[in-house]
Amino acid sequence: MSTLIITSLNALSFGLLLFLLSAGLTLIFSMMGVLNFAHAGFYMLGAYLAYTLGLHVGFFPALFLAPLLVGGLGMAVERFGLRSVHAYGHVAELLFTFGLSYIIEEIVQLIWGKAPVSYPVPELLSGDAFTVLGAPFPSYRLFLMLVSVAALLVLYGIIKKTRVGLVVQAALTHPDMVEALGHDVPKVFMLVFGVGIALAALAGTAGAPMAVTEPAMAQAIGPIVFVVVVLGGIGSLKGAFIAALLLGFTQNFAILFDVSPYQIILDAFGSRVAAVFDQEFMRITIAQSAPLLPFALMVLVLLVRPQGLCGNRGGGL
Repeated sequence: MSTLIITSLNALSFGLLLFLLSAGLTLIFSMMGVLNFAHAGFYMLGAYLAYTLGLHVGFFPALFLAPLLVGGLGMAVERFGLRSVHAYGHVAELLFTFGLSYIIEEIVQLIWGKAPVSYPVPELLSGDAFTVLGAPFPSYRLFLMLVSVAALLVLYGIIKKTRVGLVVQAALTHPDMVEALGHDVPKVFMLVFGVGIALAALAGTAGAPMAVTEPAMAQAIGPIVFVVVVLGGIGSLKGAFIAALLLGFTQNFAILFDVSPYQIILDAFGSRVAAVFDQEFMRITIAQSAPLLPFALMVLVLLVRPQGLCGNRGGGL
C-alpha cells in the first residue's frame, strides 16, 4: 500500500511538471499557430540560468528570476526573429524554431560545457515531507507540486478572470476585431510567447534538481512534451492537463512491473499456449518498455480520436 501511494504521488508530481512545461507550448500554439520546436531548449536554458543565478543569489530568488529572464528572451525572439518569418508560412516558422533549438544547445555547451553541472536540492527542502506507512516522500517533490499548481492557477486566473485574459482569448479567434478596438495584437502575441517560454523555464528551474542538468536534457524531455500536447489535443490546456497526468501515472507505474507479456501468458495459460507467443519482443518487460508507452498511448488514442482527448476544430484553450 505504501508503494502504491508513494508511486501515485511521484506520478502526480511528474505529471504536474509535464503540464507546466507543455502548458506554455499549448498556449503559444493556441494563440499563434506555432509549434515551437525550441520549447524544450528554453526549458534547459531556464535550468542552467537558475543554476548560475543560484550560486550568487540563492535557489529561491533564482526560481523566480530565471523564468523572467528567459521569458524576456522569448519575447525578443518573437519580436526580432519569429515575427520576421511569419509571413513565409508555417514551414518557415518550424524551421526557425527547429534551428533555434540547436543554437540554444550549442550556447549552453559553450557557456557551461558538455558535462552535467551540480544543481542540488536546497538544504531547506532536502529532507522528507512525510512518510506513508514508513515510506518517505521527499520535501522537494511536494514543493515542486505546489509550485506547478500555483503557477497554473495564476495562469488560469489571468486567462479567465482578467481583462488581459479577455483580450488574449479574443485575439485567439478574432484578431482583426481586437485590433479594430485599439489593441496591439502583435504585442499581445509577443507577450503570450514570452509567458509560454517563461513557463517552460520555470519547469526547468523547478524540475532540474530532480533530474540531471546537462545539455541532453532538452532532447530527453522534448519528445514527451509534444506527446502531451498531441495526446491532449493541440491547443487545449484542459487536454494537456489530462494527458500530462495520464503519462505521469503510466510511466511511473510501468516501472513497477518487471514482467513480460510472455511471462503473463505463461502463468495464466501454461507452456503450451505460451509457446505460440515465445518471441523475443514478447519477452520485453513492461518496465523496460516504459519509455515507449507514451508514444504507444498517443497512437492508440489518435486512432480512435484523431483530434486528441480534448481537441476541437473551433480553437480555444
